[in-house]
Amino acid sequence: MTGAGEVSRRLTGFRWRWRATASIGLLAVATACSGLRAVSDLDFEPEVGEPVWEEGAGPRVAFDAAHANYHTAEGRYAPLARLLRRDGYVVEGLRQPWSAETLQPYDLLVVSNALHPDDLRSWRLPTTPAFEREEIEAVVRWVEAGGALWLIADHMPFPGAAQELARAFGLLFGNAYASTESGPLPPFTRDAGLGEHPITRGRAADERIDTVSTFGGQAFRVHGVAPGTISPLLTLPERSVLRLPRRAGRLGERTATLPADGMLQGVALRRGEGRVAAFGEAAMFSAQRFERRGEVVFVMGMNDPDAPQNAQLALNVAHWLSGLLD
Repeated sequence: MTGAGEVSRRLTGFRWRWRATASIGLLAVATACSGLRAVSDLDFEPEVGEPVWEEGAGPRVAFDAAHANYHTAEGRYAPLARLLRRDGYVVEGLRQPWSAETLQPYDLLVVSNALHPDDLRSWRLPTTPAFEREEIEAVVRWVEAGGALWLIADHMPFPGAAQELARAFGLLFGNAYASTESGPLPPFTRDAGLGEHPITRGRAADERIDTVSTFGGQAFRVHGVAPGTISPLLTLPERSVLRLPRRAGRLGERTATLPADGMLQGVALRRGEGRVAAFGEAAMFSAQRFERRGEVVFVMGMNDPDAPQNAQLALNVAHWLSGLLD
């Protein structure tokens, strides 16, 4: 039997090896070649403290499941859905196309890693938009009337699938992979890229966010947004780059790159009476285990020891979108 110390040592080693490749999109390839199996960590027990609402009495949250989403409340985002339910939110999957009628019952819409069905089997350029124009117009009107959108798009091809939706809110998603010139993005801290905002302050000292870990993803810019309506949450450091492959995970020395210094991986903005929080990385709000023959090799997301405040960040995002933080 493997001792606790040996398991900890292995997890640490695999975590660092993973981080050396994840930011340039090799995780899926490495997982397939090594026989690792990725599953949601349903044993993860996130701490909520004192729930804001009694069970089932909070705002209604819809997790989009109508657009071939890689993350849903029943799948890879089950730990996030559990976290929100523990805080009193009513969480459901939304499997219908967006319209005034289908959005009307909900207070908050979570959209993570949507895809067009044509791109499910082959993640290569060009990326097909995931949403119909009428759906985007419906979401914009819903937000302007007081709805809250939590938009998440990870590395290519997910930013390409969500580009038109993001652009409707003044965000220019990069259909790419974000990293530094030499490796993965470092954690965002108060001294390095973590913005000052009600989301990072929380409601009290025990909700204050001082560090956030992301696990690769993309980055984006802001364009045409009214001054005073947008706040950076996660800003990339100097010597950051976007890597632009034509096919997901196919990166090398000849892959085109663009400077990404100062680009964003998290932002909060207001639109009319509503609110939007957008992030360029999805694993940060997940809790995943990577297993081989039933043994956990490493973990990633809110359950990662190197991401101790990611779960609180998720709660703070939901609280701000729900109007509890100002």
